[in-house]
Amino acid sequence: MIFKRPQEQTLKQRLGEKVHFINILAGPRQVGKTTMIRDVIEQSPARGYYVSVDEEPGNIWETDMSGDASTALSPPQKKDAAWLQYHWQEARNRQAKWQEGQKAAVSAQAEFPEENFVFAIDEIQKIEQWSEVVKGLWDSDRAKGLSMHVVLLGSAPLLMQKGLSESLAGRFETITVSHWGLAEMQQAFDFSLEEYIYFGGYPGSASLIREEARWRRYVRDSLIQPNIEKDIVQLVRIKNPMLLKQLFELGCHYSGQELSLTKMIDSINEAKHTETLADYLNLLMQAKLLAGLHKFAEQEVRKRNSVPKLNVFNTALMSAMQDYTFAEAQADRSYWGRLVESAVGAHLLNTCDEDTKLHYWRDGSNEVDFVLSRGSKLCAIEVKSAARTRPIRGLDVFVGHFPRAKKILVGAGGVPLAEFLSHSAADWLG
Repeated sequence: MIFKRPQEQTLKQRLGEKVHFINILAGPRQVGKTTMIRDVIEQSPARGYYVSVDEEPGNIWETDMSGDASTALSPPQKKDAAWLQYHWQEARNRQAKWQEGQKAAVSAQAEFPEENFVFAIDEIQKIEQWSEVVKGLWDSDRAKGLSMHVVLLGSAPLLMQKGLSESLAGRFETITVSHWGLAEMQQAFDFSLEEYIYFGGYPGSASLIREEARWRRYVRDSLIQPNIEKDIVQLVRIKNPMLLKQLFELGCHYSGQELSLTKMIDSINEAKHTETLADYLNLLMQAKLLAGLHKFAEQEVRKRNSVPKLNVFNTALMSAMQDYTFAEAQADRSYWGRLVESAVGAHLLNTCDEDTKLHYWRDGSNEVDFVLSRGSKLCAIEVKSAARTRPIRGLDVFVGHFPRAKKILVGAGGVPLAEFLSHSAADWLG
């Protein structure tokens, strides 16, 4: 049985409705976005057309997936507005051809209503000013009464969001595709809890975990490098790419710990200004690689001015950048404790919705690993692995300051780690 992520069912439901909005599949690299849309289109090949901006000229998927190659196609070689306009028109042509065939015999068992043809464009953010072009084409279809589902996929969340907010406001719905969680890696690849904590949630690397050196090279070369060099450096035009890479590596080494921007500067030879580091840390967070959590406070300005607590979005990033093997990581009690805490932080980061915020808290020697907030709701979370001996009185002190807060201990004496990682952040807020 082939494992399918829940977002695929959400996508199918939306594509089964009448066309109202552009559907956005947004998320980091290698979490299954492309597989998802191809699976959906392959279920009814004649009703879908998929193109990718990432494909080299001549390798674009130029069939309707039913085997009818369009040998006469001569799309523009440069991936620009003309390229996008060309393929959009090709999708319209294929939809018209398909609908013509449906007039003769419409199957009563059809999965989609008659009008639902699907046009999918992968890595859309790599076309300059793509959102303006899409807006014009989409609005033109609406004016002409053309009913074609459009699905846009992108692996650079920051640029996707920028384009959407600038030109496509009111025209789209987003399906967020996050890093894989424990339950998914268990169901799809039979991961143990310990394997998930160390090897993280990248499905493409799951088959390599028995060859750790090979697994580590794959994560570094096929996941980390493209994320940084293609999704951030090339597209955002970073002035100092080496500084960005050093900041990411530092974050992987210090995941689960607080580290001030000033100390980051001391640790990075290339660093000069805290403002630059703060901007780069924000880019890494938007790319779903590394977060700098703010300290929880009632006043927003105090949150922004706090020392950030670093946390990776996927513990595979942390493990791949360290020298510890799986066995060595488990044997080092202190390091394994940080890895467990980072796994909890990554889970919360990946399952927080737009209305739920994630912080940490400290008051002198008292601290809480994570604080979830949504409106007036608060939830303080402390992670206690067998490797950690730190007192947990921070939870009680926090609740003393914020009586409305719910408190959760994860691990020994509290909610089992596997159970906690099987529920979303919103579930724990109640």
